[in-house]
Amino acid sequence: MPVHKPIRYAVVGLGHIAQVAVLPAFAHARRNSKLVAVVSNDRTKRRELSKRYRLEHAFPYDQFEDCLNEVDAVYIALPNSMHAEYTVRAAKAGVHVLCEKPMAVTVRECRQMIDACRRAPVKLMIAYRLHFETLNLAAMDLARSGQLGELKFFASSFSMTVRRGDIRTKRKYGGGTLYDIGVYCINAARNLFRAEPTEVSAVSINSGLKSLAEIDETTAATLRFSDEHVATFITSFNAADVAAYRIVGTKGHVHADPAYEYAEGLEYSVTIDGRTRTKRVGKRDQFAPELLYFSDCILNDTQPEPSGEEGLQDVRIVEALYDSARRERPVAIRPFEKRLRPTSKQRISRPGVKKPDLVKVQSASR
Repeated sequence: MPVHKPIRYAVVGLGHIAQVAVLPAFAHARRNSKLVAVVSNDRTKRRELSKRYRLEHAFPYDQFEDCLNEVDAVYIALPNSMHAEYTVRAAKAGVHVLCEKPMAVTVRECRQMIDACRRAPVKLMIAYRLHFETLNLAAMDLARSGQLGELKFFASSFSMTVRRGDIRTKRKYGGGTLYDIGVYCINAARNLFRAEPTEVSAVSINSGLKSLAEIDETTAATLRFSDEHVATFITSFNAADVAAYRIVGTKGHVHADPAYEYAEGLEYSVTIDGRTRTKRVGKRDQFAPELLYFSDCILNDTQPEPSGEEGLQDVRIVEALYDSARRERPVAIRPFEKRLRPTSKQRISRPGVKKPDLVKVQSASR
């Protein structure tokens, strides 16, 4: 059996999620993944983090092409507005791309990313970490098993109080509640029903808060599916922390709360015929499974899931929802056929990581 060298990674962008979750995750992904470089324009971050993780290289953004000569893959943890540019540049250098969600800000950018990676050819995966979280997958399996009866609707609430000045509040960086947290609700509904919405509608509300004036403060969305399933969710950057969903069928329901977190444990309860049971897990590393799986896809030349097409569809729905909110009417969604499904190879569990000391960064929420 051939012995493969680990895939060499650079983490591009050293914001909160990179420091808290991505960089530490390589300790749990040593089987096939190795962190060798970081990319940031902040000299202190480059110096401190490359020393902490004993890295071979640390580059500013204007030396990105030099970085690409030293690695096999990049994990892009940049602001949303930069995802497309850095993915295309990596692909042109023959480097594989694992990109944070949302895939990009526009459908046009998503297509550019897909086309560039296809031409290279290199692998492209969107970092939907919950596609690898075993508790989340178990809840989805239960919902689709028939035990809840015929599935009827999905409802979700996802909110936080975002710090003043955070990039999520800036339009030029691709800010907005749907891009940052709404994609979790959209992706969960699509994968739960294994179907695609045919029509969406949304209402966005702003209370006049100056710090959120460039984006939607709160958005309520409805996704209608052709098979009579319906999904609703509300996202907000000016509300208490909530991250929950409920799946309701004719015989019972599943309630997950918290459902989307990576900094704490997850829990869901199942109620069937009036009887409730609960399942919970402590904090786990949701990022190492992504690295392990993506590196295996590179080494074995297999197509990763979530694919670029998966990310594109979510961005298409986000665009349609914002369009609906502006026009104050429902918007039709063009047909989309999901090509790849989650597999048993994505059921990977690793213990949680201790929060490291942060270098010139803070969390998005207060």
